[in-house]
Amino acid sequence: MEYTQLGRTGLKVSRLVLGTMNFGPQTDEPDSHAIMDAALDAGLNFFDTANVYGWGENKGRTETIIGNWFAKGGDRRDKVVLATKVYGNMAADGAGPWPNHDKLSALNIRRAVDASLKRLQTDYIDLYQFHHIDRRTPFEEIWQAIDTLVQQGKILYVGSSNFPGYKIAQANEIAARRHGTIGLVSEQCLYNLAERRAEMEVIPAAQDYGLGVIPWSPLHGGLLGGVIKKEVEGGRRASGRAADALANSAMRAQIQAYEDLLDKHGIEPGEAGLAWLLTRPGVTGPIVGPRTAEQLDSALRAVELELSEELLTGLDEIFPGPGPSPEAFAW
Repeated sequence: MEYTQLGRTGLKVSRLVLGTMNFGPQTDEPDSHAIMDAALDAGLNFFDTANVYGWGENKGRTETIIGNWFAKGGDRRDKVVLATKVYGNMAADGAGPWPNHDKLSALNIRRAVDASLKRLQTDYIDLYQFHHIDRRTPFEEIWQAIDTLVQQGKILYVGSSNFPGYKIAQANEIAARRHGTIGLVSEQCLYNLAERRAEMEVIPAAQDYGLGVIPWSPLHGGLLGGVIKKEVEGGRRASGRAADALANSAMRAQIQAYEDLLDKHGIEPGEAGLAWLLTRPGVTGPIVGPRTAEQLDSALRAVELELSEELLTGLDEIFPGPGPSPEAFAW
């Protein structure tokens, strides 16, 4: 496994991030534990979750599964860089939140941290991430709450998720004015070959402020994982985001060209999609969310995969990026 620094921090993390969103809803607890053991054995030390994972009536279930795994001992917690998130309503789906039980008020941050720590069966969270922007809570209040939690030893670093570039800048400028605190150290954003809008402003802002970029949905909901080939050879029809995309004839042609190019080079599409992200400036590592041990093995192979300049050029031709800002929309 390869390691890198998380943004401008001294924290060393693996170039792949183990996403746990499927633990509970798709993968039962014993299999989830087996996947985490396999990830750790492979040297993958960066685990990502969120307080809302488990979804519906089971929000928090994923953190509980991870906490039970930590409780098995064997230095599991000490070896893991643990990231979780705060923002979402923790009430069951269909039930409105009680006042102050979601978003980023100081009160909810304090409440959510303590609840996550209990479920995770740990004393501290390495990376505490804001899952979305809160348009009503000023960053002065947010950072005051975070300062307290850092002083208490409950969290070590703070990151953002789904933030636009201007909010990354705003958050860190205010953090710098408050006692010179480090501010955000990472941004978790939607970024992959088929969705490159983050290159316009989010990734440049992250690089300028020293944030590590952690792409989520690196295969765009399975669209970049060989979906047409699986459909033809195994009768596995696409679902969700991938199915919606393939319903568009232009997108289907684009994905077919992608799969044909990788077939020519003898590379599996899913592994190429991950390997491409590892070549991108500013990227710490993509989040992989395996439902099975086999899917984890495929993701691990991507770290060792080297993409030729010819292949990278071909991928850019199929999936051209938006270009830099403001030229992409102004000229």
